Amino acid sequence: MPGAGEVLALVRSGRATTRGDVLEVTGLSRMTVAGRIDALLAAGLLVENGTDRVTGGRRPRRLEFNTEHAHVVAAAVDTTHSTVAVTDLAGRILDEVRVQVAVADGPERTLRALTDAATALLERTGVPRAHVGGMGISVPGPVDPDTGRPSQPPIMPGWDAYPVPEHLHDALGVPVLVANDADAAALGEQRTGYPASRSLCLVKVSTGIGTGIVIGGQVYRGVDGGSGDIGHVRLAGHDDALCQCGGHGCLAAVASGRAVARSLTALGTPAASGSDVGALLAAGDADAARLTQAAGRVIGEVMATVVCLLNPGEVVIGGALASAPLLAGVRETLYPRSLPRATRHLTIHGAALGEDAGVVGLAAMVVEREYSAAAVDALLGA
Repeated sequence: MPGAGEVLALVRSGRATTRGDVLEVTGLSRMTVAGRIDALLAAGLLVENGTDRVTGGRRPRRLEFNTEHAHVVAAAVDTTHSTVAVTDLAGRILDEVRVQVAVADGPERTLRALTDAATALLERTGVPRAHVGGMGISVPGPVDPDTGRPSQPPIMPGWDAYPVPEHLHDALGVPVLVANDADAAALGEQRTGYPASRSLCLVKVSTGIGTGIVIGGQVYRGVDGGSGDIGHVRLAGHDDALCQCGGHGCLAAVASGRAVARSLTALGTPAASGSDVGALLAAGDADAARLTQAAGRVIGEVMATVVCLLNPGEVVIGGALASAPLLAGVRETLYPRSLPRATRHLTIHGAALGEDAGVVGLAAMVVEREYSAAAVDALLGA
């Protein structure tokens, strides 16, 4: 029999917005539905207000998930910096700050900087620690879905199997969820711009390259968190390109922000990372635009295989290099190298949320875990 947690899940998903909807969807008795909803209202998980539609008689009151029931701390870690934010349960950002810390500094220094930033943000926003429902952190590497620990991340020295969730839980005293950065950004873009999408791929092109895959509204992580790691697909004819993972010919070694930065430096324009290239693109640097478009063409070749395999409706391009030149380059090769049937309903867009995509996606992940049907039933039972 559906419990209160499943009723809340129906409301959160939009499948039920009134008591009558819950009756119809669940088949429960009117008394049982009333009990479930009253328990959720008493716990502050639901609000019931306003009107929905006129039915000729009494207007039903609308049920809504209480997005102010708690807050989420989200930390999107990139290779050269991080963004830390406080959001409500709908993913709306109350406040955020950019933290200048690099993953190469190691997990202890990075996590200490994130903890300090989160503590300062909570004080600034007036959110008490007891009102934080959870923290989400994304990292630029694979994450083991069972342990929440980085799993052999190619560009994160010293992070492999580091107990990130335990470290942050000890520091902040809240439940912690760890995700891959492209996965989090993909979910953020999907929930915000493409809520009806059945299959979406986000390609994050920054200092490295990764892909987040959202199928049926859920992130696809693979058997051990390694899905979407296209940055380490080996390319023929590029055996001289050394990747940070130690291999040669990886896509990231040829077309990432780091690769473009290296080419720009050789031309006399100093650049060290994807963020540096992004700044040059924003300033209208012609060499940065030309090299970024060339990188996009290489990425498009690899993404053609992904598109033929997954048949997504949307490919979203994000990261520091997301720009008109990169989009143009991807389109130049992706369409000709893909089956027409695989691309006839495909759209390719730049990420709408920018660096906030990861924060919004992390908030959604935390809410889905901490307010799942099982979690809510356990909360109400306690």
